[in-house]
Formats: sequence, structure tokens, C-alpha cells
Amino acid sequence: MRAGFLLSEVRIGLRRNLTMTFAVIVTTAISLSLLGIGLLSNAQVNAMKDYWYDKIEVSVYLCGSLSESPSCSGGVVTPEQRLAIKSDLDALPVVQSTFYESQSEAYTRFQERFKDSAIAQNVTADQLPESFRVKLKDPTQFAVVVSAFSGRPGVDVVQDQRTILEKFFKLLNVLRNGALLVGLFSVLTAGLLISNTLRIAAFNRRRETGVMKLVGASSWSIQLPFLLEGIFSALIGWGFATGLLAGLKTVVDSKVAPLLTFTNFFGWNEVWIASAWLLLAGFTVSTIASLITLRRYLKV
Repeated sequence: MRAGFLLSEVRIGLRRNLTMTFAVIVTTAISLSLLGIGLLSNAQVNAMKDYWYDKIEVSVYLCGSLSESPSCSGGVVTPEQRLAIKSDLDALPVVQSTFYESQSEAYTRFQERFKDSAIAQNVTADQLPESFRVKLKDPTQFAVVVSAFSGRPGVDVVQDQRTILEKFFKLLNVLRNGALLVGLFSVLTAGLLISNTLRIAAFNRRRETGVMKLVGASSWSIQLPFLLEGIFSALIGWGFATGLLAGLKTVVDSKVAPLLTFTNFFGWNEVWIASAWLLLAGFTVSTIASLITLRRYLKV
């Protein structure tokens, strides 16, 4: 089949069903945009996890005057115990660095953090425990420190800061999964609309396809223009969806990132990867919907 004739048939088909074609393009653009937002949400969750997990520390609190754990039954941690704990922490292969925080340093940090709270007026330095703040090479290896130092004489409690963020990341995961599900259902809806549009086009042009069959045209050559109409509409929708994702990234960089400097955001590389997935999704859904519809309703 000549390319000029094929393109002419596609153009005629799109022009005859201009309203439906426009609806397909808009629906596909919105559907792929929602799916793209879900993909970027996933990239954002991963970026935040990488940023925060890299900064997470393990706090090994030492026995103080107010400690009640069984490991503190011998009283306040002794200098010998403190030195042995520091030495054993440094010897662990999963530990990158350790920082000792005295009671006075803990008090200063506490006052800075709660300077506008009434609780800061009722806390003294001797009420706060001294601790070792441990930076791990791999934050997921927290259990190694827990098993080595929990219950050890002189150690009150071992706390992983990651537990503080777990609920927050669980919420982000729920929102991300919700966005992905909405996007997937929207893409399926676009596929149904493409199928319905081709069904109407095939009905309106049934006389032309019958004539083509009589003059010896193959089934594939008759179906191909219809197939390309669906793919062409999906590709235009993909272009609009990619533009929306690029606009979203620009807004994040210019408006959101300067306000939320405490974390990282997804980069342009994630935008282009999401766009590639949207192109694949749009092409696949439109092709499958077109082939199923043409096989069922285009009797040639």
C-alpha cells in the first residue's frame, strides 16, 4: 500500500470523526497525565527515601539518673562503660562514624528545638541522657546495632530515627499507589473510547471497505488506516501528557523546591523515563483496543 494513499485515508478518517477524535485525544491526554503523575509520585517517594535514609542516625542512649531499663540497674553509666561502648561501636563494620553527645550538649539542642515551648522551662541538663549518635554505612543495617547493644550494661535504649519516618512514608506509599491506580483505570477508559471511536468509523465507512474488498484489497490493508487513526490520536494525547509533566516539573523546581529545602525532588531524568512509559502505555493500549475492535466489527 502506498504511503500517500494510506496517510490520505487516515486524514479522511480523522476529519470525518473530528468530534470523537478530539474526545479520544483529550481523554488519552488526561489519562496518560494521571498515570504520569502516579509514576512521578513513585519517583518522588524514592527520592525522599534516599535523601532521608541517608541522613538517618542511630541513637544509643546511655544510662542516666532517670533511666529505668534493666540494663541501667547498676546506675549511671561509668566512664569505663562509656569508653567500651564507643570502642565497640567504632569496631562494627556497618558503622561509618560515631558522635558523642554529652548531657550539656543534649540540653543545648533540646532548648534550641523547643525554645518556644513551655516544656523547655521545666527540663534541666541532668534529666537528659548522654548518647552516641551513630551514622551507618547502610541505614537498613540498624538491627546489627540493636542486637549488639540492646540490654548491654550502661545502655538505656537504642533508637533508630527511621521508625519516626515510617508512618510518613507509608502515607506517601498509599497516595502513590492511589495515583497509579487512578492512572491505570484512566488509561483503560481511554482504550475503551478508542475502541468505540473505531467502531463508529468502521460502521460509517462500511461501504468503502466493502468496495476495497471487492477489488482485491487484503484485510490488513483495509484495517491498517483504522489502526493508525487510533495510534495517531493516542500519540497526540501522549504529547500533551508529556508537556503537562514537564510543566509540573518546572513548577516544582521554581515554586515548591525553594520552599521545601529539607528534602530532594524528582529530576528531569524521571520525567523523561515516565514519558517513555506513557508512550509505551498509550501505544500498547491503542493498538490492542484497535485490533480487537477491528477484528470484531470490521467485517472484511
